Formats: sequence, structure tokens, C-alpha cells
Amino acid sequence: MTHSAPPTQGKTPAGGTGPDEGRTPRPGLHMGRVLGVPVYVSPSWFLVAVLVTVMFEGQVHDVVDRPLSYLVAFAYAVLLYGSVFVHELSHAVTARIFGLPVRSVTLHVLGGETAIEREAPTPGREFLIAFAGPLTNLVLAGLGLLAHATLALPDVALLLLEALTFANLLVGVFNLLPGLPLDGGRLVRAAVWKATGRSRSGAIFAGWVGRAVAIGCLVAGAYLATYTTADGGIGWLALLWSALIASFIWVGATQAIRAERVRDRVPLLSARSLARRATLVTADTPLAEAIRRAHHDHAGAIVIADHDGRPLGLVNEKAVTATPEHRRPWITAGELSRGVHDDLTLPADLTGDDLLDALRRAPASEYLLVEPDGRVYGVLAVADVDRAFAGI
Repeated sequence: MTHSAPPTQGKTPAGGTGPDEGRTPRPGLHMGRVLGVPVYVSPSWFLVAVLVTVMFEGQVHDVVDRPLSYLVAFAYAVLLYGSVFVHELSHAVTARIFGLPVRSVTLHVLGGETAIEREAPTPGREFLIAFAGPLTNLVLAGLGLLAHATLALPDVALLLLEALTFANLLVGVFNLLPGLPLDGGRLVRAAVWKATGRSRSGAIFAGWVGRAVAIGCLVAGAYLATYTTADGGIGWLALLWSALIASFIWVGATQAIRAERVRDRVPLLSARSLARRATLVTADTPLAEAIRRAHHDHAGAIVIADHDGRPLGLVNEKAVTATPEHRRPWITAGELSRGVHDDLTLPADLTGDDLLDALRRAPASEYLLVEPDGRVYGVLAVADVDRAFAGI
């Protein structure tokens, strides 16, 4: 389980919490809203549902004849992910109680993810949001044990109850492992944050612990897989599953560490320092001539302006590159431009988070930078902003 918040945080084979930035495409099939939170199911879930059905059907077949055994096994797959959904919803509800916007809850191949718009402002709230998911699973497991001990149930219902109780116990305990991107890693992050007063220290420490947990999962999976077959051979399915989980945790932990390094660079961002010199041309200027003028001016961008020098549009760099040279004399620069409405016109003095917020509000490939008096300073290309973070 995982939860995400700016920049992006992930989770485990069951649920979680964290932040992410920018506008992202739909993560799966939209299933509706629960308590105001959009819920999605990734197509990968259906693959897992089939695998769970096939694997669990062997146990069900001892109690129910086929083909009904497949229906019962599929019901278990649905109930299993119902537990994951409740886990994720616990993160979402707790985050909203603390005033943090929740973008979505998504169920996918390794469990689920809760996308939270912002990070918790304090380590205490971070702890409570992260702990809500595993706590819910452990409570469900406890209720399952209580029901098993006190209720007289038919064989099929008892089998489903036992499987769900074990699944919730496994998910709850697994998510408490002390490394990002698991919930336990977020608990560690909150503890280190509280002790040091620095969120960054907590994230870096929990990220490295997450990498250690990933290695431990792979080693443990390989060791246990050796004893999953009667002849002492390697259980390839168990080994593959442990490798999948280990890789998920490793990638999530690495992303968490990288996210903190990205944050370190954010205050250093400056629109002025990243800007490209711009050549101003009228809309009816042939593209070949506009490019010639840009080369003469040592400019990296072309801006469409009226005869008084007022900016009207930005020539798209990709469109220019895609235009064959033999056609450039016959195409005007204005044909490859887009208008510079207010969202695409930014103050040249923008820096740090203010600059990134402006880019998020109106995603585009280029922005016009202007001086306080309205004069064109240059053009900011998102590709140049991306390069500022490359190699982290």
C-alpha cells in the first residue's frame, strides 16, 4: 500500500499513502467516488484477480464442486481487494480530516495507492495518516479471528473468512516494515523528522531503510522458495513474486531519495537563468527567414509580435524541427505558433516553488517571460527546466 504527495510517494502490495505533483492521466478505470474521493481500478488488477482465483480455487475445490469453486475463488479475490480498498480509504479519510486534499484511490497489481495533493505539515500528522492503513487491516484481522471463534459458519464462508483474516494480517504487518515506500517507512520518516526537526532527514533515512527491506525481501523470498516444492527445488512462482515485490520497494525507496534531492534544487531555479533569448518576428515572416534571424541573434526561441513589438504568440520548437528545410521558405512563422494568453506569460523574476507552481497551472512546452514593464525578456522551455533536474 502506498500513499503519494508532492513530489511522489508510493506503497506496497496492499495499500498506502503519499504526495504527487502536476497533472497526471487517469490511473485506471473510474469506478466512482467514495466519500468524495475518486476511485480507480488499474487494468492490472484483473490479471491479479485471475491469478488469485486460480490459486485459491484449489483450496475451494476441496469444499465446493466445480464450476462453483471458481466463483467462490473469484469472490475471495474481490473481497481481498476490498480489504486493500478499505486500507487505502483509511489513508484518504485521515488525510482529509487533517485538511489535505486527496486526488484519488487506485487499486493495482501490487495493491493500492492513495494520491494526496500535499504532504502532511507535521510529523505527527504524517504518522497518523500512514498508520491508518495498517491499523485498519489489523483491526479487520482481529475481527476475523473473533468471528472465527464465535460464529458457526458454513464451510465455504469459513474458508473465505480464514483467507481474509490471514490476508489482512499479512497486509497489515507487511506494510509496517520500516522502509519507504511502505507505510512503516513513513512512520520511520515521521519519527526521524520529529527527532531532527527535518523532514528531509527522515525521508532520506527511511528511503535507505527501504532499499535494505527490498534486499531482505528478495533474499527471504529466494530462501523460502527453495522449500516450497516437495523435492526441495525452487518454487519459481514464489521467487518471481518476491522479486516483483522487492523491485517495487527498491524503486519506491529510490524515488523517495531522489525526490528529496530534487527539492534541494528547487530553490535554485530561476526563470531568468533558464530563459532562452528570443527573436521577435511578425506572423507573416517566412519560417526560413525567422530561423535565420534567430541564428543571427544567437537566440533559442522565436516570438510572434505585432509591428509595435507586442508579443502575440510563441513558435513551437518541435513544429519547427518537424518541418523539412525545403518547405520552410513557404510556411510562415505564424502558422507554427500558439497564442500567448495570460497563463503562458510569466514574470521573468519567478524562482523556486513559485516558478514550478506557475508551470503546473498551465502545462505547456514553452512560456513567454516578460519584464515588469511588459517587455519580452525571453522564452522558458520546459525541456530546459527538466534538464536542470537531470542526473539527480
